[in-house]
Amino acid sequence: MIIEDKLKDIKKHAAEIANQMNSGDVSGAELTRLSKEYSQLTDVLPLIDEYFQIKQGISDAKEMLHDAELKNIAAEQLDELNHKLPDVEKQLQIALLPRDEADDNGVIMEIRAGVGGEESALFAGDLYNQYKSYALRHGWKVEVIEENATSLHGYKEIIFKIDGAGAYARMKFESGIHRVQRVPETEAGGRIHTSAASVAVMPEAKDINIVIDDKDIRIDVFRASGAGGQHVNKTDSAVRITHFPTGIVVTCQNERSQFQNKAAAMDVLRSKLYEKQREEQNNASNSARKSMVGSGDRSEKIRTYNFPEQRVTDHRIKLTLYKLDDILAGGAALDEMIDALTAADQLERLANMD
Repeated sequence: MIIEDKLKDIKKHAAEIANQMNSGDVSGAELTRLSKEYSQLTDVLPLIDEYFQIKQGISDAKEMLHDAELKNIAAEQLDELNHKLPDVEKQLQIALLPRDEADDNGVIMEIRAGVGGEESALFAGDLYNQYKSYALRHGWKVEVIEENATSLHGYKEIIFKIDGAGAYARMKFESGIHRVQRVPETEAGGRIHTSAASVAVMPEAKDINIVIDDKDIRIDVFRASGAGGQHVNKTDSAVRITHFPTGIVVTCQNERSQFQNKAAAMDVLRSKLYEKQREEQNNASNSARKSMVGSGDRSEKIRTYNFPEQRVTDHRIKLTLYKLDDILAGGAALDEMIDALTAADQLERLANMD
């Protein structure tokens, strides 16, 4: 069978990679590449073994049906294995779906307050704290690149990096418009208001060849403003980079030195260019369809946080969880929502396979 031949080829390829890594004849860079490729196979190899064990078990049970003494036992085993096989086949299909090359990357996230004034800025702060807590719970590092805080400790805008293996795979479905329905701290009348904030998630362009020509950018330096310590307003440490071909502008003033701010701004620019490149490639290859879950459209309303009812609804997959506090705390309920989005994306891609 074609599928079985493919699974045998995967096992053979994995064995070849293991032999190469253990040979001692590969360079450091090649060993890193091989290790990454092998680690990506570790999820599917046990499923392949289980698949062949089930197939062999079905074959053996069919043979046993001809034995009068073992017929009843064989029938029970055959029924059990025939029920188990479709589930393993589905898990295999999902495990063999083409991987997003950026899934293992860290992310750069941008949260911007939308309509709703100060309440929107406070909600943007809630979202930042949510993702920060979630990242720290997973053992990832969080670094603020740029922030524009308000007097009530909200954010008109905050850009930050989450550095951790697999961060993009977990965070990529968070892009879009997040809405909040609650009684604002700034509202004396106790009326429920609706405000919003936008979230953008970009894979960090680490170890990816994104070429930025010096003639395509302009770097301006200026004095930092706002919170930041003694260096604020005393040195030209803030950096603004303008990328002429795309019109992308990146500003960073959170670090203490101009050199650090320039490096941070270049990281953001490279990630923005990488994301733009990925969007163009996806648009070209997926022109016939638009993913319900993974479109990443920053203008799409994806989620509503309703405080009076303590519920969070993701509109893309019509999932509602009455666990608002835990989600905003970056707890297990946020994992539950992300898991559901990941599963929906996998099923959608399976349905669209040729």
